[in-house]
Amino acid sequence: MQLTRNHYPSRFMLPLLAAGLLFSSAAQGGAQDYQALSASVRSVLHRAVSDHAASRSAFGSQQEASAWLNVISRHLEKRIPDATSRMDFLNTVHFEATRAGLDPQMVLGLIEVESGFRKYAVSRAGARGYMQVMPFWVKEIGTSGDNLFHLRTNLRYGCAILRHYLKMENGDLYLALGRYNGSFGRPEYPNLVLTAWYKYRDTARRADTQNITPSTG
Repeated sequence: MQLTRNHYPSRFMLPLLAAGLLFSSAAQGGAQDYQALSASVRSVLHRAVSDHAASRSAFGSQQEASAWLNVISRHLEKRIPDATSRMDFLNTVHFEATRAGLDPQMVLGLIEVESGFRKYAVSRAGARGYMQVMPFWVKEIGTSGDNLFHLRTNLRYGCAILRHYLKMENGDLYLALGRYNGSFGRPEYPNLVLTAWYKYRDTARRADTQNITPSTG
């Protein structure tokens, strides 16, 4: 089941950061703390990140896909100028987020905050790629040679790790995001992601009210 706004705790309704606070262009760091995993959890996460290409779309229909992709693509033109790369990125985000039971708009918000949509972003802590995944996860749950700068690999790891933290925190996104970013218990990072998520959510809603044809950039 995909998470929606109604699933989140009331503290998400606390005042967000001041309106003048701007998103940094620097990688925010996804510095997840290393914690030993049980064999069963490691097995579940290993299956979750197994790198098989998406065999199908997660959209309900081609019309739904065209509308969502077009609206979000226009919003990201300055971030990812190449139209083909942008569409590949968005299709992969939507599939991997949905596969993990996450809202694709929330994942876009997390990516904006974590890496600013930079594929090869590296944080001071060493986190890599769009979703700023720490390299120790490859040894823990992946396969030797997994490339965290590869689009699908990075998103699959990132979504699986966030889902893991959500389970760990009984669905509490506030706490899960804190674990994901290595800022557990502090409000700044969850509020940044929430602000960005709402922006993409509102952008995506326009796809439901407009008759749109796919953008070619």
